Amino acid sequence: MLLIISSARDDSVHAVLPKLKERGVPLLWWDEADYPGSSTLTTSFISGRWRQRLTYRGETHDLSAVTAVWYRRPDKPSAPDVREPSQREFAEHGAKHALAGAYDLMVGARWMPAQPQRARAIDNKLLHLHRATELGFTVADTVVTNDPDELAPAWNRAEGRLVTKMLDYSPFKLGGEEGHLYTAVVPRRRLSGRHRLRYGPAMLQPQVPKAYELRVTVVGERVFAARIDSQASRLTAVDWRHYDDPNVGYSAYDLPRDVADRCVRLVAELGLTFGALDFIVTPDSRYVFLELNVNGQWAFVELLSGLPISDAIAGWLADATARPPVKEPADAH
Repeated sequence: MLLIISSARDDSVHAVLPKLKERGVPLLWWDEADYPGSSTLTTSFISGRWRQRLTYRGETHDLSAVTAVWYRRPDKPSAPDVREPSQREFAEHGAKHALAGAYDLMVGARWMPAQPQRARAIDNKLLHLHRATELGFTVADTVVTNDPDELAPAWNRAEGRLVTKMLDYSPFKLGGEEGHLYTAVVPRRRLSGRHRLRYGPAMLQPQVPKAYELRVTVVGERVFAARIDSQASRLTAVDWRHYDDPNVGYSAYDLPRDVADRCVRLVAELGLTFGALDFIVTPDSRYVFLELNVNGQWAFVELLSGLPISDAIAGWLADATARPPVKEPADAH
């Protein structure tokens, strides 16, 4: 059985679901937000045997029958019937730990992109950049620091064309409204306020000249590259995630074989079965690696470029579901 763990509002799952049904894949789509409020999960060791059962919408599922898991983007565990805030927080905190333990025991299943604990452990830009350099990717000079005295030297090395990035893409709230910090150019005037860097570690890189950019999606050993003409709009010139789809073209791209092979190796060597990689292609045709998104969005790439990514994901999940469970290593206990 395939277990899909994601929000009921996840459009990416909705895109893949019909393809899974066409392939006759037995599946359960479940969201962590339904636990512990409207689901029960029991992990037990009785008479020398481990068992795990998930009961949801009146049906009980034996998790030992799960041979593949697609861990997409679930909402957080929720106990809405617990009215008192501190007690609700306690219940939801306990639920997170119970889920982590249950996932760790699902050793026979194949995961996309990886077990969540593993995915979180390797979801680190510095690690990805380091592994990329080991594989021979071109990577821009990089400094990650909270030392204010590092800002001016980095700005000078970049000849005044320096960009700053956050180490993750987590949203934040300011004045009650949710926001994101994108890649931004560091103007000279910011050097006078460099003391602020002391409390907000940042990634500093020279602004690499762009002809266009690439979003490369790896599904198992299949590679789908999309060209993003980010320089066609002032809004997306520095960071295409500002999105200006009416003016920015997306198209399928023929990635050189050596670059594609390194993309597959990077994803696999990180212990993942899926990854979304971002590149700059310079005016002199160099491929500069920017980052890897462990569970990056891909549906917009398929919609705008026509690449059959959802079909590849459905195929990988169907194949993983049909295979016998992965054998637990002999020394696992």
